[in-house]
Amino acid sequence: MAEENEENTLTSNELYFSDVEDEHGKELTLDESLRNSLVALLTDRFTAAQSSRDQDEGRWLTSYHNYRGLYGKQVRFRESEKSRVFVKVTKTKDLAAFGQLVDVIFGGNKFPIGVSETRMPEGIEEHANFNPSLETSPPREEDQETDETEGPFDVGYEGDDKVLKPGATYGSGKFEVVRPEKELNMQEGLSPIPEALEVNPAQEAARRMEKLIHDQIEESNGSSELRSALFECALFGTGIIKGPFNFNKTLNRWSEDEDGKRSYSPVDVRVPRIEFVSLWDFFPDPNATNMSEAEYIFHRHKFNRTQLRSLGKMPYFNRDAIRLCLTMGPNYIEQDYEHELRDDDASAEPTSGQFEVLEYWGVMDAEYAREVGMDLPEDVDDLDEVQINAWICNGQLLRSVVNPFTPFRVPYQSFPYERNPYSFFGIGVAENMDDSQQIMNGHARMAIDNLALSGSLVFDVDETALVGGQNMEIYPGKVFKRQAGVPGTAINGLKFPNTSTENMMMFDKFRQLADEQTGIPSYSHGQTGVQSMTRTASGMSMLLGAASLNIKTVIKNLDDFLLKPLGESYFQWNMQFLEKVLGVKGDLEIKATGTNSLMQKEVRSQRLTMFLQTVQNPAVAPFVKMNKLISELAYSLDLDPDELLNDPEEAAIMAQIIGMQNGQITGEEAAAPNQQQGGMGSPQAAPPGPTELGATGTGGGNIGTGGVSQPGESEFAGTPRAIEG
Repeated sequence: MAEENEENTLTSNELYFSDVEDEHGKELTLDESLRNSLVALLTDRFTAAQSSRDQDEGRWLTSYHNYRGLYGKQVRFRESEKSRVFVKVTKTKDLAAFGQLVDVIFGGNKFPIGVSETRMPEGIEEHANFNPSLETSPPREEDQETDETEGPFDVGYEGDDKVLKPGATYGSGKFEVVRPEKELNMQEGLSPIPEALEVNPAQEAARRMEKLIHDQIEESNGSSELRSALFECALFGTGIIKGPFNFNKTLNRWSEDEDGKRSYSPVDVRVPRIEFVSLWDFFPDPNATNMSEAEYIFHRHKFNRTQLRSLGKMPYFNRDAIRLCLTMGPNYIEQDYEHELRDDDASAEPTSGQFEVLEYWGVMDAEYAREVGMDLPEDVDDLDEVQINAWICNGQLLRSVVNPFTPFRVPYQSFPYERNPYSFFGIGVAENMDDSQQIMNGHARMAIDNLALSGSLVFDVDETALVGGQNMEIYPGKVFKRQAGVPGTAINGLKFPNTSTENMMMFDKFRQLADEQTGIPSYSHGQTGVQSMTRTASGMSMLLGAASLNIKTVIKNLDDFLLKPLGESYFQWNMQFLEKVLGVKGDLEIKATGTNSLMQKEVRSQRLTMFLQTVQNPAVAPFVKMNKLISELAYSLDLDPDELLNDPEEAAIMAQIIGMQNGQITGEEAAAPNQQQGGMGSPQAAPPGPTELGATGTGGGNIGTGGVSQPGESEFAGTPRAIEG
């Protein structure tokens, strides 16, 4: 139990090493001197990366203080300034921007990462067809694949010649992957006959991959991690996401034996996982302006003794080095910004018992790698570079491996709120309105101090006109004694002018400037007292539409620097570890479906709906593949076509059933009026079948222009005897 509790203290930073390195990792065997040389090199790089972001840390601290409504330690007040009020407009703007980002990323029916086939797919057919008139052959044994991992495929029990619906599993955990194109003897290309079944293998593979990525993000709590990164992106200007990495997830399962007794039998599965990295712990290459240019990055960890000791259970961590670090004692030193970030008193004693562990991902010259003892392939030239991952603590090298990912990549995504083309870190909402926030605070303090003076009287007392020794306290009913014969008034009340109105006018002016600087109007996050054109619904809609233009540029940054790289990382992870299960062989394209793509999808669904109405014309319907049109319409509406639509055989059966029902209803409706007429005492019986309408279009009835009886005829309502009588 103690070991289990100790393992539970591991963070996801440590757990993702569970399986990747076992398969693709390669330990770097170094002696003591070479280890010290490598540690010294990495320490120098970390020092350079740490010192290069000093100015950025100052900007982030100012943004944090404005968000929290705190004055920094560099702010000094005069003795005459009594008010210390801080109007937290920055907090309102930050939360509004964060809400807009969350609404765009998580407000839709699915996560905005799409996978689509390329225009000319390679390795997989773009079109395939099945002719029902041709004789189908049973699937060959070499076309069937067996895997022990569950997945979103049509599976069946081995040997039963059945294909089950998606989600069916085999009792032992094994299933047979049945490829529809092999099961139905699919042929490459478009179908030469209209009634043949046509599929798009490349498109189906892309949508299967997209569905899998969405499921992996949802099940690994990726939404919560992304929300934390989006919040720092809006506040500080840059958000960091790490991963995906391997993570061992426990599935809770219960099994039942022959006696009916249920027992708990959990199953550990390997899944990809992402995590949020705080901007304060991220140190990139000083010469880089984005992740693609960064040669290396450092991730600074703060571990306690239990977490550091638990690293020894992970693959390729040096237990002797970890034991030596524990013996040397804690080495974590709080930085200056950490004192200000803490909510308690900055003068309090810093936390003790923590270890600083640096995680390095980056390149290293092959020549230097060979000098320090790394075993590299002979085809690697000395001028080439190799990707490595190393962990250091207390001057000790805890872990050093070649980058385990294929292809090599730095597993971090850094995305800006507003991009600064000359800096790695972006610009956030708080920094954009820093000047306005300071001026608003100044005028608010001036207004309050002025109200404190102008709201009460100040007395001017002539002491020579009063009798000496009197109490100068003033209260209602107070009586002062004057000297006899002294002219003038002894006590005069002075009222200071009230300038708070002018101060608040300036406050409102700079609050409007804050709207301009941030691109987030006050009415978009609930400001009351709207005026002029915002009183009408159309006027408000126009203003909100114009305000959304600014957020669209931010979403474009998320598309380029977060969603697309993250989708590519998930795709590469799945291809590296789940390629056999997925059966994806063609080239796929990752698309970030942010605001612009969502708008395009909405327009596409409208056009498909209009086209569906057009093909209702019987003359046009034979030229349209109706099943393909319905499938694309459902997909554009973020609906799963596999769950909603029938295959051609099921559709034919359903059409026949509906036709039979319509025929039966038509016969009942035709017989219903005659039965009603017979029930009212009509002497004529209802005909057994449909009645001919005749030349007059009345079907021989007595209602209508063509069947009206004239006076004197036998069918006329008034008989001659009634008239004569």
